Amino acid sequence: MSDRVMALIPARGGSKGIPRKNLLMIAGKPLIAYTILQALAATRINRVIVSTDDEEIARVSREWGAEVPFVRPSQFAGDHSPDIDVFRHALEWLAQTEGYQPEMVVHLRPTCPMRRIDLIDGAIASLADRPDADAVRSVSHAALSPYKMWRIDTQGNLNPLLTIDGVTDSQSLPRQQLPQVYWQNGYVDVLRPRAVLDKNSMWGTCAIPLLIEDPVLELDYAENIPEIEEAIRRSESGIPLNHGAVRERHAV
Repeated sequence: MSDRVMALIPARGGSKGIPRKNLLMIAGKPLIAYTILQALAATRINRVIVSTDDEEIARVSREWGAEVPFVRPSQFAGDHSPDIDVFRHALEWLAQTEGYQPEMVVHLRPTCPMRRIDLIDGAIASLADRPDADAVRSVSHAALSPYKMWRIDTQGNLNPLLTIDGVTDSQSLPRQQLPQVYWQNGYVDVLRPRAVLDKNSMWGTCAIPLLIEDPVLELDYAENIPEIEEAIRRSESGIPLNHGAVRERHAV
């Protein structure tokens, strides 16, 4: 296993849904602290770096054990800033300033404070076992099938979002007969720098899935807070989440 596996935690200061969300106290800790502690506990991660544009987030992140070696430029910290700009900036800064080039980068979002450490390590191991793959992306079974979704065109007519070759009116098939699809859940993603730097992508041209069957709790809105705090208290009391098996599927 490589000794150059870096966790990168993006945490900008602005947040419209919940102001200062990354510093919000959740069950006694700042939200970002949970993700930092998970990264530090993972046996296969060697560096834990927070990318932020915010001085207070930087200070709190250092207090909880993360590195904050640079300030993220404001042009990469807007409401619509894509992940790839954040990752490209971090990788280029580390290479140019420190001569440091990780072999793998673990993308951990601070909005997901409940993770199993073994799944983080498992995602890293899965990518290490597949030199041909550019990334591992965590997914869950999609609750709704896009094969039953529609677009409305400029004339006001409905058109299927997806169709199945050779099948007429596939939108009317029972759900069980439709292709299985997966939702990218943001639980943990791992990628090789070449995906970002050479292929201008957060997953490259070959990604392998890590199927998460645990509940995925993400803090997007204030109404998510009670459920997340209750889950954290249960976990700290030794009551596990609904831990199912994690199965790898064919490359996507």
